[in-house]
Parts: sequence; structure tokens; C-alpha cells
Amino acid sequence: MEVARSVLANEAAAVRDLTKTLGADFLRAVELIMQVRGRVVLTGMGKSGYIAHKIASTLTSTGTLSGFLHPAEGFHGDLGIVSRDDLLLAISNSGETQEIIDLLEPLKRLGIPIIAITGNPDSQLARRADVHLHIGEIRESDPDNIVPTASALATLALGDALTVVLMQLKDFRKEDYAIIHPRGMIGKRLTLKVQDLLKGEATNPVIAMRATFREALSSITRYMLGGVSIVDEAGKIAGIITDGDVRRLMERWQGSVEELMNTPVSEIMTREPTLVENTELAYRALELMENHQPRPVFLLPVVDEAKRPVGMIHLHDLVQAGFKTTLNETMH
Repeated sequence: MEVARSVLANEAAAVRDLTKTLGADFLRAVELIMQVRGRVVLTGMGKSGYIAHKIASTLTSTGTLSGFLHPAEGFHGDLGIVSRDDLLLAISNSGETQEIIDLLEPLKRLGIPIIAITGNPDSQLARRADVHLHIGEIRESDPDNIVPTASALATLALGDALTVVLMQLKDFRKEDYAIIHPRGMIGKRLTLKVQDLLKGEATNPVIAMRATFREALSSITRYMLGGVSIVDEAGKIAGIITDGDVRRLMERWQGSVEELMNTPVSEIMTREPTLVENTELAYRALELMENHQPRPVFLLPVVDEAKRPVGMIHLHDLVQAGFKTTLNETMH
């Protein structure tokens, strides 16, 4: 455990120390990327190549068109993917990776700007780049200081810093991200709306305020959703009665069962319940359920923009759609 803690502490320090080295070179790198009319082409060998792949992927998914060029494959035709409108971002901890150094001359003939990320400001790559981003003199996490560990993480973190700054400068928003990333849980979180989980009238139990508790129970039983919406004369939601409300009411009721059954729902409903609009993102409904006070809820009335009920959404619906929740253990 001590070894593991030492590794984590060392790598956390490597990333933290980057905040001390950021300066004019970082701003110049951002400026160059913002000026690019083509793509940001990343390159790296070995572990640095994997880091370059990751940074390229993250840049592309956040509005900065990017790609990866394998240094060795570049000399066998892949240099053709680079145009005069592009920019090269080369990654090498030593700054002396021969395959990358050899790439510089043909790319410089194209006249494209070159940004280098290295751990050696005196290296060939650092000296020949237009902008050099120094990750610092980092000790790796292994005993012999040779395995790319802390330096790889610091490089990746620096790539993330570039990405997020570029996102803000380009005003790249979650709506833009949803277009680029429509699948998976990220896409679902950004695109799936409450109305997509409704099933029409089958999920919209509604009764009027003049209805009795007996009618409320009948509706709850018939729809099997765990609740019923109560509307006023204009058809707008005025309250809700849920399974939980029924249990709590039965526990404290002092009169006869018949009196309870004939009680108008307007006297016993939960007024001004938490609502969610049908056009709201589904994950927002989950947040409303989890953060509801004084206790979480498992059911929300769904309304249109005029506050008319159009359905109900249950925690089960969100879980079945793939969302994770801390309320799973208490669902029943």
C-alpha cells in the first residue's frame, strides 16, 4: 500500500506542479491553435503516441478538429494527411525521439506551425518548435525512474488544459457536445428528454380537485405508477397524491374509513409538488428526485409549459434508461 500511495502522491505532484510552469508559451500555443484553418495533427511514439491519440480524440470531440500521425508511418505515405493549413503538436518526453525529429524538416517545408510538449527544454524538438510547452523535470514513479508514468500523466493533463481553454474560447457548449457525442451515457445525458420516457395516456393519471380519496386510490391502483396528479378547473396541476402519501395518511387518520374515502383530495393532496417539464433533460428529473427535500422522491409529475400534466416519470424509468442513482437501494 505504501508503494501505491507513493506513486499516486508523485503523479499528483507532477500534475500540480504544472500550474507553476504555465505562462506565455501556453498562451501562444492556444493562440496558434485558434488560428489554425485546418487540423491539429498530433504525433508521438510509444507511450507518448497513446497520449497524443487521447488528446487528439478529446480535442476533436470538443470542437477542435484533430488527428493523429504515426511518426514512422509518416515516412511511408501518411505525411499526405498533413496540409499547409494544419498545425503539428508533437509529444516526446525526452524531446529527442528520432522518428519525430526526422518529421520536422518535411513538415517545416510545408510552413505549418509546430508546438512541442517535452520534459527537456534543451532538446532538439524543443529548440526547433515554434512553441515549447515544458512539463517540468519530472521523476517517474518507478524505482529506476525510467517508466513513463508521472510524465505521461502530466502530459495528458496539459492536453486537457489546452482542450478546456479552447472550448471556452470557442464557446463550445453541452448542446454542441451532444451533437458530436450522441451515443453512450454521455450522449444520453445530453440528449434524452423526459418526454422520451413517457408512454402517453398510460403514464398520465389525472383527477380533479373535487374528486374523493376513493377515486384517487382507484386511479393509483389502475395506472400502477405510484401516484396521481390533481388538476384545477383550468387543467393545471394543483397537487399530487402518491403511495407514500397514502401510507402516511392512513397512519395518522383518526376518523372512519368511510370518512377518509369520501374526503376530497383537495384537503389531503400535497400542494405545489416538485414538477419537471416534458422538454427537460431526463437526467435533470433524476437530480430533482435525489435532491428533493426533506426526503428523496421516486415519482415526479411531468407537465407542459402551461403546467398541465402530461404524464409521470418514476425512478424505475430512469434506471431502465441506464441512469445510475444512489436511491436504488431504497427503491421498493
